Amino acid sequence: MQQAIEFWRGVNIEPVVVDDGPGLVRARTVCCLINEAVSALMEGTAVAADIDKAMVLGTNYPTGPLAWADHVGLDTVLGVMNGLFTEWGEDRYRPSPLLKRMVVAGKLGKKSGEGFYKYK
Repeated sequence: MQQAIEFWRGVNIEPVVVDDGPGLVRARTVCCLINEAVSALMEGTAVAADIDKAMVLGTNYPTGPLAWADHVGLDTVLGVMNGLFTEWGEDRYRPSPLLKRMVVAGKLGKKSGEGFYKYK
């Protein structure tokens, strides 16, 4: 482990050691945030652009969770959420029905040209 840490630091990357598990830390946290934003959209809380704007302004994130989902790929987000739900069985990891419907419809985000936003 120490050799791996020294290697990454040697190429100017700061490693973070975490336990192994579905989604690790970053994907787990980001995908749960995205999933919650998708649920808010599905429930009519706000439109996608306003959900993203509220999160950018309120959290100082560089992008909103729905735009982030489009960048990562909705199929990837769904895969992480399915893995978390399978592993832990907790409702907080249950993928939003809207997320599932969008993936089935081929709306995967930037890679398909459409997700929560349209791309050229």
